[in-house]
Amino acid sequence: MITMALEKPPHTRKQKIVALADQCVQCGLCLPTCPTYGLDGNEAESPRGRIAIAAALARGDAEPTAALRIHLDHCLGCLNCQRVCPANVKYGELLVETRALIGPAPERPTVLLTLLRQPTLLRLAARVAGTTGVAYWKQRLASRLPANSAWRAALQTWSDADSDAKPLPAPADDAGHTTVAIFPGCVASVEDEAAERAAITLLQAAGYRVARLPAFCCGAMDLHGGDMDTAVRLADRVRENWHRSGATKLVTVTPGCLGTLRRALPDVAVSDPVSLLAERIDRLAFRPLEQRIALHFPCTQLNVARSEAALQELLRKIPSLDIAVVPRPPHCCGAAGTHMLEFPERAARLREGVLGQIATLAPEQLLSSNIGCRLHLAAGMDEQGRHWPHMHPLTLLAQQLEISP
Repeated sequence: MITMALEKPPHTRKQKIVALADQCVQCGLCLPTCPTYGLDGNEAESPRGRIAIAAALARGDAEPTAALRIHLDHCLGCLNCQRVCPANVKYGELLVETRALIGPAPERPTVLLTLLRQPTLLRLAARVAGTTGVAYWKQRLASRLPANSAWRAALQTWSDADSDAKPLPAPADDAGHTTVAIFPGCVASVEDEAAERAAITLLQAAGYRVARLPAFCCGAMDLHGGDMDTAVRLADRVRENWHRSGATKLVTVTPGCLGTLRRALPDVAVSDPVSLLAERIDRLAFRPLEQRIALHFPCTQLNVARSEAALQELLRKIPSLDIAVVPRPPHCCGAAGTHMLEFPERAARLREGVLGQIATLAPEQLLSSNIGCRLHLAAGMDEQGRHWPHMHPLTLLAQQLEISP
């Protein structure tokens, strides 16, 4: 009997990139969903253009010159293209592997990113800024920096809100409940601490026992920046702390961490808290709120968490709440992790369209589940003189939660 040998999987990074790129049929259905192609109208700034560049680099047909790699660096990693791809090209994986192949960009703001990865340093900086009147001096200092400076962009997105640590809800003691671990992250653990507290409150109200992992970076910034060594080290730290938690499910309030956490823990149920809450929605009741809110869906919530329907279901449980979903396109606000720091002018152009769509909704408040998106949008609001209060949807849900006596 003659048998055919199975095709061997790729063994090297270059072989993997070529195999992933070969799945693309160059149909172009991704083009209308790509924010950077819409921004520039340049084929090299489209998904299929970047796939062609990745394949050429992996095959040795091109060198990673600055002029070539800039198109890969511009990619937001929003994964709109992957969601609509009829050939099921794993574009996110291809992008990660290609950036790892060529390494981090020489202009990457390494010192700034190191600060952002350290929650302790971030919290200390926030306290110092608060005591010295950050709202007064941050714009003055930012205006003295070059327009395309990463530090200027970071200052402009620095929250003016009080970020002093507040007590987190005590963990439930009922051993019979499903244990969910919550991953605080780095920037989110400081800037979106209210959302973390809200998630714990809501999960406990829905009957889950919640364990909190330590606050540290999941490695998303490094994974998407081409620093694979650091990303691997941080993935090891994620696994180590997960195994100590004793939990059966893992959640994070920031959808931007989800893909990286799933990569580190492929056999673990990693999700957005709203997905778990929606499964037990009958256990939750909310007080009425007569308010019109604009609901912004970050790309990662749509294309990675895929929890937009669950979130809308939860928000509709709040009586009298008027929910207006921010239209797409524009397909991305431009925050995209560190993109708003590394390419602030491009990010601002993308943000302008989203703020315009929000304005047409005439909201009293803006909700968005990604802290990077909210800070980026808030900086744009400051520039345009708009004053919509903004928060994580979980924070609003917890505020309106009807607590049983």
